[in-house]
This record gives sequence, structure tokens and C-alpha cells, in this order.
Amino acid sequence: MNPGQEALLSAAQRKLAPANLPAKIKAAALERLADWLTIDKFAGLSDPWDYAPLLRWMVETGDADLLADSFYQTIPFGTGGRRGPVGIGPNRINPYTVASSVQGHVQYLRERYPGEGQLRVVVACDVRAFHDLRGTYPRDVPNPVLGMSSRDFAHIATDVYTDAGVEVWALPDSSGEYVSTPELSFLIRRLEAHGGINVSASHNHPDDNGSKFYNAEGGQEIPPDDEALACIVEEIREVRAPSNDRETAGRVREIPGSERQAYIDMNVALGSGKRPSGAKVVFTGLHGTGIHTAGRCLEGMGFRENRDLFYVKPQCEFRSDFRNVTFRSPNPEVPEALQMGIDLAGQERADLVLATDPDADRLGGASRDGTKYAFLSGNEIASILTRFRLDALEASGRLPARPLAIKTVVTTDLIRRLVESRGGVVIGDLLVGFKYIAAVLGSLERTGRYKEVRASIDDFVVAAEESHGFMLTPTLRDKDAAGAAVALADLACDLGQRGETVHDYLIDTYKRYGYHANTVRSTVMQGAAGAANIREVQRLLRSDPPTRVAGRRVERVNDYWDEGLHGPFLSETDRSSRNLISFRFEGGINATIRPSGTEPKNKVYLELGADPLGPDTSDGEFREHRAAVDREVKAFSNRFLSWMLELIDVSVPDYAFEISDLVPLHHKVDFCSRFLPEFERRATALAAGSGSPSGLAEWVEQRLAPYGPDARMLVRRAFDAYLSERSGPQTAGILESAFYGAAGERPLAR
Repeated sequence: MNPGQEALLSAAQRKLAPANLPAKIKAAALERLADWLTIDKFAGLSDPWDYAPLLRWMVETGDADLLADSFYQTIPFGTGGRRGPVGIGPNRINPYTVASSVQGHVQYLRERYPGEGQLRVVVACDVRAFHDLRGTYPRDVPNPVLGMSSRDFAHIATDVYTDAGVEVWALPDSSGEYVSTPELSFLIRRLEAHGGINVSASHNHPDDNGSKFYNAEGGQEIPPDDEALACIVEEIREVRAPSNDRETAGRVREIPGSERQAYIDMNVALGSGKRPSGAKVVFTGLHGTGIHTAGRCLEGMGFRENRDLFYVKPQCEFRSDFRNVTFRSPNPEVPEALQMGIDLAGQERADLVLATDPDADRLGGASRDGTKYAFLSGNEIASILTRFRLDALEASGRLPARPLAIKTVVTTDLIRRLVESRGGVVIGDLLVGFKYIAAVLGSLERTGRYKEVRASIDDFVVAAEESHGFMLTPTLRDKDAAGAAVALADLACDLGQRGETVHDYLIDTYKRYGYHANTVRSTVMQGAAGAANIREVQRLLRSDPPTRVAGRRVERVNDYWDEGLHGPFLSETDRSSRNLISFRFEGGINATIRPSGTEPKNKVYLELGADPLGPDTSDGEFREHRAAVDREVKAFSNRFLSWMLELIDVSVPDYAFEISDLVPLHHKVDFCSRFLPEFERRATALAAGSGSPSGLAEWVEQRLAPYGPDARMLVRRAFDAYLSERSGPQTAGILESAFYGAAGERPLAR
């Protein structure tokens, strides 16, 4: 280490010393920073000196938590790869962490296929590029990762593969198109490749990116194989410079258009084959790849643009910043992300809205409900698809004698009621991640059984996970928005001919099989301190599990780390995936808590299944019943979250839980403890004649900007709840007028 490097490391040590972080995190950050300084992490990828100014800024000027979080660990493998913020340091996505992952993947493939002549992989990418919308880095300091796109990272991956002698199937840049995640799974199997990679961060924030690795079955590795891959990747310390000679260039082959069409044909075949009639469909790709997957499938079914198929044009452009999506969150789990589609559906009197995330493996939607549109959650779509598949297969005489459905443990148990009512079986205790569903199918294909369940691959009907992931055919081995879109559009047409909608079908399902209230609550905790808090919550729940929460007695605890119940750990990745604890509370509420494998958050899944009321129940009676169940679950979820946060010494008022779960916890605390008191003081002064509306508007916008895009929308429900607690209508009126009128924009929907 030269004197300049030593000085920078000493400065980093001084910066981290007073930081409120665990000593282990500080030590690990300094150790990896020293490694980063002394080993050229970017050999052959970019000039390492390009990164020196930004690294110097991080040490000398930047936030201590950013420095620690960027270096305290090597960004871990989550559900099949690495995903996280783009930036510098081993805990960020950058040329080094992508290239080292690929280099490790090459070594893994060689060990898995010893003596294999020519290794082959498929390389895909989505539309992302790093714009630093979070404002993490200064604009006046050179930043080599600014503007780096998924395609750039895919080029790096291709260079590493081909330089190592691996043949790559990919699309040329000139095509202007992208390969979606489900397409990648399909193509690996069709092209008989040994694996593949998609450079994507799925539905994450625009500043994130990542790499998802696939095996020869078209799925992602599960424990202990994923541990073997992770261990190999962890041992990579330097990235060899690609030679980029003529021989390596000759190892890149273009994905044939016929194979891409075969993927479309496979999904279109999931429909009835009848010409669409009776329904109009609105589709949005949320700026991602779905326009060329789900969109083409809808057209392949016979839907025609501007007749019965309407595209949300601004959101069907490939845009890496997701500019036209509310909150810039291209996630079909977020109702607001579908608002432009719902607006267009209202204009065209459409029956169904469909939306895909950027890599087109997740599907969201909304259905016409009278004169308005009802958002469909992932659990609701899973239930609709399950019943419809059973109905359609039975009507055509193709329903297996013992139909099989597969789901994760946190996905609605209404699926079980639906399948068992047809004499079927559900494998429903799987850990979170579609790779576990793919592994079940692989086991059935090879052995005809999975644990105690004996079944054929031909018995398969549907697979689902609550986060809007669905699969209707075992021909590929990952969730696929296109196949689910075909089925929902087919159902909408069938119902439309009878004057009904998909929403009507869902309500009828609830009446017949029982309403299930499912909700997912996320608490984003960023940085090294946030990661420590996420771990601490799990540790405390495990070491001292509650006996009562919010007045409800705990009837059962199911800890997936309990080796007596769930068997010995297969690997450290197995241990990480099994970091999940479920509680059964009196009254029938189930709560499951786990850290997310792809984002800095913990997630709480709640479910309460009610008894069936019967198909003849009036709509009014059902609405009252549903509202009562929903109120019960929401009240409990708020109390559960409040109790959970107290474990890490965080206390917030009830209205804080009305803030969007997209907002990180430290901003929620800030909103309640600092923003609102200062806002009330300024608004009251304005009402008394001191200050100006424009001045207050500017302050509100600047103050809330760090919370995320469309910040006032993120906090509006909390603000309304806060107003309801204020004494006197005059005070509430002053505050409401100041908050909603401050920015001079259109009034927010109330």
C-alpha cells in the first residue's frame, strides 16, 4: 500500500470511529476498503483511477454509514444472484461485482460439468441504467458508474464468458429488444444451454441493478448448490482482463427469432384458442420488457390494438428511469403504479388492466367493478388463476385426476381450498422464491415425487407466489407474466360475454370458498445500521418469542431455523433462506416475518381466512363481511409492526403506519417527529399572515424530497390520519389547505 492509500485508509478509520455502528461492521468495512485500495478491482473493465475521486469523496466528505455500507460486506447472493444499488465498493453493483460473479459462474459450471466439451449460456438484460435518482453521490465529482446500463453489464458478462471459452447466446444491440426473465428460462431449455444470466433488478428502485443466474433446467439453484456457487464467487479477488480477440468474438451467437416466437406460441397455447370477444384489455409494460412478451401474446390471441387492446403508450417505451410510473416504482404490487393504465381503461371502458414489471416475470392488474376499477393483489390473482385453470381444464376434459398446485408458505391458503375441492393436492410449505417451485417440478420430472407427494409433471396446474409471480406450464421454470396475462385475458372474455368481470369472478370465489384477507407489510431499513436492525428483529423474535401481541395469544410458533421441525441446514444459503418465523394467533390470524432476500427490508405477511358464506350471499352482506375482516387484519398489522419496532427501540405514532411502505423507516420517524411539528408551525404562521404560500411550497418539496419521487403521495394517508387527531376543525383545515395546496399542483386524490 502506497502512502496515499495509507492516508485514505487512516481517514476512513477516523470517519468510522465515532459512527453509531457495530464494531464488527466498522472493522469489516476497513478490511475490505484496504483490499479495494490495494487490488485493481477493475482490471480490463475500466481505468481504476477513474474511481479515485469518488472514493476520496466518500472517505473525506461523504456519510459514514454510506462508507460502511459500501464496504462492510461483499454484496451477497439473494434469490439466485446479486441485487442492490449501483455504486462503488464490494457491497454495490458495479463492473467488478458483476464480472466477478460471472467469473465465479464459469468456474462453477466447469466443476458441475467436468469433461463437457463446449459450455453454453444465454445472456439477457433489462432496460435499466444508473441515474443516481436517490442523490447518493455528488454531481460535481466524476462517477464512472453513472449511466451504466444493464446492457453495459451484459457486455461485461459476455466478455468474461467468451474469454473463458464459453459460448454465449444473446440478442444483438441492433435489435433494440431485450430478453425477459421467463424468456431466458425458456431459451436455456430450448437451446440446451448449461445456464444463463439476466442483468436485472426486477421491480427494484431505478438506481438498483443485479445479476440473476440460472441452471440448465431454466431455474435458479437452491441449497446447497447455490452455496457452492456463492462460495466460488466469494473467492474471486481479481477479474481477468478480457482479451476481446477474434476467437472470443466468434463465441457469441444470436438468439434465433424462431426460438423467441416459440416462447410466444407456448404461452398463447395456454388460452382457449377462441377469438377474443366480450372484453377490452389495457396493457402497460411499466417501461420494461413486457411489451415484447405479454403484449405480443395478447396480440397472438387475436386482440387488436385500439379495438380491444389498448397500450399505455408512455409506459410502453423502454425507459431506464421509469419516469412515467408513480413513485418511479415499476412494481405491479404497488397500486399507484397502475394508475395510468386505470385512467386509460376508464376512457376506453375496458374490462381489465394488465401490467408487467421491467423483466416481465411479474404480473399485476385491475378489473372493472361497476364504474370504477379494483386493484388485484398477487394473492387475488393467484386465487383467480387457480380457480380458472381448474374450471377450464375440467370443462375441456383435461383436468388431471389429482391436480397439483405449488405455492410458497406466505402465499394465500385459498389456493389450497380451491385445489382440494377438486380432489387435488397442494405443495404449499415452500420457502420464499420461485426457485423452490422450479425445484419441485424438477424433482417430479426426475423421480415422480416430492417429499411425501407422488405426482407426475402432467398433474401440474398452477404455481404462485404472493408477490405477483405465476406459472401455468412446466415448459419453463420461472414465473412468467405472459402466460398469466393470456389466462386472465381469456377469462375476461369468457366473463364479458355473460356481462360479468374478473372482479365479479373473484367475489364469487370468496363467497363459495371463503374470504381470505392477505396483506404484506414491509419496513425498509437502509444502510449498515438498517441491516443490523433487520437481523436484530429476527434474533429477538427467535431468542424470546412473544406469548401475546396486541391482546392476542400466540397459539403456535413455527421457526424454520428449528432443525428438529425442518431438518438440518444444507448450507449457509439454506440457513439464510430459512430465516423465517411464523406465528399463529388466536382468532386465526397468521403472521410470518422474514428479511427480504433482494431489498433492505423485513417483510411481514398476514393472513386471516374466513368461512364461506355461500354463492347466494348478497353483495351488500359480503361487502360488510369483507370490510370487518379487513379492519381486523389492518388493526392487528399496525399493532404487530409497532410491537416489532419497539424491539429495536423505535417508537412511532399510529398514523406512521399509513405512510407508504416504500418509504424507509428513518424517513417515517423523521416525518412524525420533525417534519410535522415544523410544518404545523409554518402553516399556522402563514395563516396568521407571516410568510408566503410559495415559500411554504418550496420548503415542503425540499423537505420531503429525500423520501422518494412523488413524496407527498407517499405520506398523504398518514397526513390525513394525523389531521384526524388534531383538535378543532379550524386547525385541521389550515393544515390541510397548506399541505395539499402548498406545491401548487393538482389536488391529490383523497
